[in-house]
Amino acid sequence: MTQRGLLIVLSGPSGVGKGTVRKAIFEEPGIDFRYSISATTRKPRDGEVDGQDYFFVSRDEFEQKIQNGDMLEYAQYVNNYYGTPKSFIDETLASGRDVFLEIDVQGALQVKTKMPEGVYIFLTPPDLTNLRWRLEGRGTDSEEIIDQRVAAAKNEIKMMINYNYAVENDVVDNAVQRIKAIITAERLRVTRVIDQIDA
Repeated sequence: MTQRGLLIVLSGPSGVGKGTVRKAIFEEPGIDFRYSISATTRKPRDGEVDGQDYFFVSRDEFEQKIQNGDMLEYAQYVNNYYGTPKSFIDETLASGRDVFLEIDVQGALQVKTKMPEGVYIFLTPPDLTNLRWRLEGRGTDSEEIIDQRVAAAKNEIKMMINYNYAVENDVVDNAVQRIKAIITAERLRVTRVIDQIDA
């Protein structure tokens, strides 16, 4: 019997470096995760490929998926829906492949209510001063927006209690190694391996 894959959910406040850490993990040798592709109702941008960058669907299709319970999580942003299709994750996990989902805190908590067996990892900044420095370093937001993001991060950090693990993103490579160690340990949980052992 094929051992079911792991659902690995990486989450944390805006500016903590989720995307950077996720990309670094996928560049590690021996990593064979499937990245969870989001669905959206927005039109594809130049060069974007359906089923690779996003699953591009109509608004009616998306709303039907919500009604059918086929969205693990979703949100509306600038009049478009974005979300995580449940069928893609279910099929991939059933095939024995691990699925890696990088998502915001609200989305991760929606996923956890539907798939509590996943591995939920909260990426934290060393401190809020460091987070502000990172947000300023992006050069994309005004001071007012940065203040709002830092205030939101304070609230999101309080949500860490809902996760299985907390990993500090002090140095990207350190965070990557900590996450790999968590995944190795999770693969060895008795509840995951007991059916594989003849007794």
